[in-house]
Amino acid sequence: MFESFTQSFLAMSFEELLWIGFGFLGQGIFFSRWLVQWVVSERNEESQIPMSFWYMSLVGSVIVLTYAIHIADLVFMAGQSVGTVVYVRNIMLLHQANKRVMSG
Repeated sequence: MFESFTQSFLAMSFEELLWIGFGFLGQGIFFSRWLVQWVVSERNEESQIPMSFWYMSLVGSVIVLTYAIHIADLVFMAGQSVGTVVYVRNIMLLHQANKRVMSG
């Protein structure tokens, strides 16, 4: 199994390797949001989801969605599309709440 993986990896073009790297970048950003949330929660000694969590969610999701479109994976595209809508909406709600706090 590992040999098969190695052979297919070595047979990839430079462009394919760049796309895989791009996909992993998106996954890395998406995963890192949990580390940010954890650190913020530990510092404040309570569970919190900082604004950066939502921006990292959005950026990671868009990158992974772009990769999914490139490889034409409908399952991947569907999952990332729904998540992206949720992240955009949460960012909008947080900005609206911040405006109310600043004006009131």
